[in-house]
Amino acid sequence: MIRLIATDIDGTLVEDSTAYIYPEILSAIREWTDRGGYFCVASGRQYYSIRNMFEQVSDRIIYLAENGAHVRYGEQDILVQKMRRDYVEELMRQLRQYYDECDVIVSSTRGSLIESHNEEFIRFIAEGYRNKYRIVEDVLAEPEEIIKIAIRHQGSIRKLGETVLIPQWQDKIKACMAGEEWVDFMDASVDKGNALRVLQEYLGVAEAETMAFGDNDNDIGLLLAAGESYAVENARDSVKAKAKHICPSYHEKGVYQVIEKLLEEMRQEV
Repeated sequence: MIRLIATDIDGTLVEDSTAYIYPEILSAIREWTDRGGYFCVASGRQYYSIRNMFEQVSDRIIYLAENGAHVRYGEQDILVQKMRRDYVEELMRQLRQYYDECDVIVSSTRGSLIESHNEEFIRFIAEGYRNKYRIVEDVLAEPEEIIKIAIRHQGSIRKLGETVLIPQWQDKIKACMAGEEWVDFMDASVDKGNALRVLQEYLGVAEAETMAFGDNDNDIGLLLAAGESYAVENARDSVKAKAKHICPSYHEKGVYQVIEKLLEEMRQEV
């Protein structure tokens, strides 16, 4: 019996970089949690971004944020995995070289830090992701403990990410594509799957009692930690190869379709 559902957001539940969440999934979350199930949103987004996006059901959700660097349930942080300071400093020096074409956002558990004065990017973070953020002159001068650094190029950053940034950093820290426009950097231990296992242990939920959904390479760990795993139809082939099942794309509300089928089976048992 499934007790815990965990889903990625961007490219899985909704279109990349949107703040809109459709009402059917909100209703499904309400019914699922009313029936005693756990619902976890597992995303590269920050905690406050996810909470704002799901504000209508925010008290019903477990937050697996920053690709698993930050897990929060209720008012308690279950997991916070900060980055090594020397890596943060070295990485920031490198990423600043791309400020003419890219933007960088730095995450802590208290919100995000942005050095950019690019109004389009700041509006995108505020309205597209609904992040909590501060604009600062130098993120390295701030007291926050850093849990993730992300660089974005509008349209696609895949070439820079897969040919330069990820190969340069993958032996030191976790470096991965997060959607088409972002490369994320975190502590080497950070993985959605590792975080889901911490959550499973905390809740007393077995792998066989867990269902997960994803679309991108940073979701593979999440899928492998779940007894029932789904890649959406629009997922990368590498993700589909690791999932037990394929469901319709986010265009067709595939995650909702699977959850609704599960709920319908539960209704019939009453």
